[in-house]
Amino acid sequence: MKFLPQEIIKKKRDGLVLSTEEIQFFVNGITDNSITEGQIGAFAMAVFFQDMNLQERRDLTLAMQHSGDVLDWSHLNLDGPVLDKHSTGGVGDKVSLMLAPIMAACGAYVPMISGRGLGHTGGTLDKLESIPGYNTQISPQKFEQIMQQVGCSIIGQTSNLAPADKRVYATRDITATVDSIPLITASILSKKLAAGLDGLVMDIKCGNGAFADNLPMAQALAKSITTVSPIKTQAIITDMNQVIGHSAGHSIEVLETIAYLTQSHVDSRLHTLVEKLCAELLVIGKLAEDTNAGQALVNQVLNNGKAAEIFAQMVVAHGGPSDLLEQPQKHLKTAQIIEPVFADSSGYITAINCRDIGLSIIELGGGRLKASDTIDFTVGYSQVRNVGDAVDKQNPIAMIHAPNQQTFNLAKQKLKAAINISSTPATSKPIII
Repeated sequence: MKFLPQEIIKKKRDGLVLSTEEIQFFVNGITDNSITEGQIGAFAMAVFFQDMNLQERRDLTLAMQHSGDVLDWSHLNLDGPVLDKHSTGGVGDKVSLMLAPIMAACGAYVPMISGRGLGHTGGTLDKLESIPGYNTQISPQKFEQIMQQVGCSIIGQTSNLAPADKRVYATRDITATVDSIPLITASILSKKLAAGLDGLVMDIKCGNGAFADNLPMAQALAKSITTVSPIKTQAIITDMNQVIGHSAGHSIEVLETIAYLTQSHVDSRLHTLVEKLCAELLVIGKLAEDTNAGQALVNQVLNNGKAAEIFAQMVVAHGGPSDLLEQPQKHLKTAQIIEPVFADSSGYITAINCRDIGLSIIELGGGRLKASDTIDFTVGYSQVRNVGDAVDKQNPIAMIHAPNQQTFNLAKQKLKAAINISSTPATSKPIII
């Protein structure tokens, strides 16, 4: 059926409901480039202001999912469920690097197709590419091979998986239509469903470091994704008012991941989050009876070293070094300057502006202002203190990793401005909202 793109845009602009055929036609046009960037921008703005009902969201998701290849794992006769998690993005969010090998150690298969940093949030791909030799752009055959042999593989979005989303995503980024719940729902689910999953857990961040900065918006997104998704999907809303774990920055987060998987240093808030997401996924995949059994299984594979072993195998399978876990400092580059920053006065941390911390990492060189920019993997923050922690002239707020003195001074200024300190003690809110 032939439609006019401008009539579809006008219909949505005027608040009317689009038919399955109209949505399919528009997505086909996005895929074959017969619909222009301007028309995608206008459509996204119309959806932003007029919303979409449940059926429209489902139609948009499925059309975008089927705009390219849809992976099918059935011919591999895998002996476990194909599961994944998606986070809406946060500061210091290295959870994917931990979750994939933990789930594989518990008997699941995790084909994780991840993205790069967007806005103030760091991307999983960028973190992995700080490991020398790790290749995120592998062939479909290699992807299948690693999935079969290791149980998990983290790669970048290929041009053939949900290609319509790639164009819509790029246009949303430059037309101020990123925070539209129907468009986010279709974007996330089309990519995840194209990966051929049996089940999904969503980590929906809420707080000043998240794109959903308030609870009603996080709840609306959670409801949208779980009702639109045709596979078993569980959403968990989590706190993003402080850095996840105690580091932010690419290679610094890989170091924290290794410390966590080898159990040499474990941040308790981060562990609560990882344990919860994995436990929910294990229940979805019928690998655990309930979340208590799931949590016990997670701790078992962490304590016996199986999760760390699988992470090491995944790194090697992707072209990375074989002794990364034994000698991370040998392979991961470090910044020129690594120095502490202290508070001006003694007291307790009462609030942290995570968004500003994320943006300051971009200014350090750890993010992109345009797609072609190269990233400095070494910059960021380690030993970041949490809400409720005491700081003084002996106990720093964090360690800054910077390429030079000038950038260090700027980061120091930004970090101090992003952290509220009071003489009255404060308590940290739980990470699971």
